[in-house]
Amino acid sequence: MLYNYGSVNIDHVYRVPHLVRTGETLSSHGYRQVLGGKGANQSLAIARAGGQVVHWGRLGQGDRWVLETLSSAGVNIAHIELTADASGHALIQVDDHGENAIIVHPGANHGFTDAQQSALAASADRGDWLLLQNECNAVGKMMTLAAERGMQVAFNPAPMTASVLRLPLDICRLLFLNRGEAAALVGLDDTASAQTLIEALRKRLPHVEIVLTLGSEGVCYLNGDVQYRLPAHHVDPKDTTAAGDTFIGYFMAARQHDTDLVGALRLASAAAALCVQRDGAAPSIPVLSEVLDVTRGWPELELLPS
Repeated sequence: MLYNYGSVNIDHVYRVPHLVRTGETLSSHGYRQVLGGKGANQSLAIARAGGQVVHWGRLGQGDRWVLETLSSAGVNIAHIELTADASGHALIQVDDHGENAIIVHPGANHGFTDAQQSALAASADRGDWLLLQNECNAVGKMMTLAAERGMQVAFNPAPMTASVLRLPLDICRLLFLNRGEAAALVGLDDTASAQTLIEALRKRLPHVEIVLTLGSEGVCYLNGDVQYRLPAHHVDPKDTTAAGDTFIGYFMAARQHDTDLVGALRLASAAAALCVQRDGAAPSIPVLSEVLDVTRGWPELELLPS
């Protein structure tokens, strides 16, 4: 089974001609309120990709509608706590080129207690997967509890903060990083080449599988001496908000189904490419049948030289 210790946010999405500048007041030409949060997005992506996932989260009582959205997609919501705390929420700007800027308030996502974390870990079995992001409190404690339970830990350190450098990353089985997160983790500038980042990551975490997403440059997979690199599908992005979450969810679901690594990378890349052509976070995450139908005529991504 796959468990996701993840955030549940309410996203307030504003379409703007450009990302707001310092001191500027900018009128939006569109607004939507939708389910978001990296944790919820990744759980939705797993479920929509045909995977099985139990979401461990906290949600304000006034936002019960979120539970139906998750449950109807196939996410197990039995361990989402309804609380008097305000739900986490995000203010998202999306410009006319599909780029975004996001402000997140953690709210209920930062209310997990030691007792709750221990109880959640105790509900899992040895060999189960635990997926985490960096939008809930006490991530390091949850990692440690999971490892002690014999779980396999997958971590996406987003948002990347200085606290990530103090986490027990060496107990992770799998790490998902984008270029900026990878650069911060190994102390390099984010303009460093992909191969420079890969070599630094290999030295920093020699026993951890790493998936490095590079946007329009594609994706790299690293596991010791094993390395794969795939290009990206060429599409016109409309909104990149949940692209990374879609990739992670599809990759984890493919791993659940014992898909080979290159096949998992191809499927996740196709799902992310479809996602960026749609508006919003959760609403933009495609279901597996859509990915297979829409991308049937797309050229298969070929491995690039390492």
